[in-house]
Amino acid sequence: MRTLLPAGWKEPVGYSNGIEVDAGRIVYLAGQVGWNAEQVFESEHIVPQFEQALKNILDVLAEAGGRPHHICRITAFCIDRAGYLAARKELGAVWRRLMGRHFPAMSMIFVADLLDHPAKIELEATAVLPRVPSPPAA
Repeated sequence: MRTLLPAGWKEPVGYSNGIEVDAGRIVYLAGQVGWNAEQVFESEHIVPQFEQALKNILDVLAEAGGRPHHICRITAFCIDRAGYLAARKELGAVWRRLMGRHFPAMSMIFVADLLDHPAKIELEATAVLPRVPSPPAA
């Protein structure tokens, strides 16, 4: 995986402008909100919802054998711009704890509402995992 930063461009903070990956196993991760495995929201606040949504992304990715560094793109949909901006420091701490210093290509889109109430944020992602060797011929 190679981060793409055109010559002369200022380095982005907390994301990459582009990611180049070798062909492998592509994993598309559906939008995940901040509810637990029982589809219950444990908080109505943006930081714990973001943390749970990101954990949900990582849990689904793990089912394919993936890890955080395999994620090449994340799109976030958020209904609370002011809340998001006020919580950036806390959100960054959650990110570093779960994702380390890996920053995929990302987009943040502020929307009027999300389907699952009282969701404040939804994350969807794409990951590229190494190819799995083919089993030996029988």
